Amino acid sequence: MRVLLKLLRGIWHVLVGWFTIYFRFPQLSPQQREARVQVWATLLLRIWDIELEVRGQPVVMGPTLMVCNHISWLDIVVIHATRHCRFVSKSELREWPLIGTLATGAGTLYIERENRKDAMRMVKEMAQALKAGDVLAVFPEGTTGDGIGMLPFHANLIQSAIEADAPVQPLALQFVDAQTNAISMAARFVGEDTLMGSIWRTLNVQGLKAVVQFGEIQSAHGRSRREWAADLSKDVAALKLACL
Repeated sequence: MRVLLKLLRGIWHVLVGWFTIYFRFPQLSPQQREARVQVWATLLLRIWDIELEVRGQPVVMGPTLMVCNHISWLDIVVIHATRHCRFVSKSELREWPLIGTLATGAGTLYIERENRKDAMRMVKEMAQALKAGDVLAVFPEGTTGDGIGMLPFHANLIQSAIEADAPVQPLALQFVDAQTNAISMAARFVGEDTLMGSIWRTLNVQGLKAVVQFGEIQSAHGRSRREWAADLSKDVAALKLACL
């Protein structure tokens, strides 16, 4: 009953977010929209009893490209609760009921991951957004992992920061048990996991904490996208260890 109540409260919160995007966002400034997204994400974590611990300092203003490891569908909510940013996500997300509306309302950029030409288009679109002063966020692994190891970083989207001459901030997140600080697998969304199964498992566990560790903002300093991506992968891996 406790878990079902949290699920129903979360669904109601999603519906409130959907209503806000459709009927309130047109009257709000970009800054007000960003603030609403951050508050909405923070409240969802509270509704679902997920503690948030932020270490380090997120970038105050753009342009900046943030890069992070990827564990769960919950990652985006957690990062939005630390500061607003525009995520780059797979195009299928746009078609998800309710979730697609929330993602689009939060300023998500969509990419067809299997289409090389679309990757080139996305790099240009991201570079334009960075030149306009936006804060973007990507998961360079390209898919979710188990929270223990990390997959190699894809370099394509890092090119946008090089083209825009914009800095990058590495960050890492980890889900842990709030009492023991041991890695928690409750929120993982990998392999054969289903979205509903992952949500149900997340709501069942008690004492779940999301730890976000922000690193130092850095520039390319002449590195190619592949060199920078490799260095950023090492930086994020070190930050992920610091979460524990």
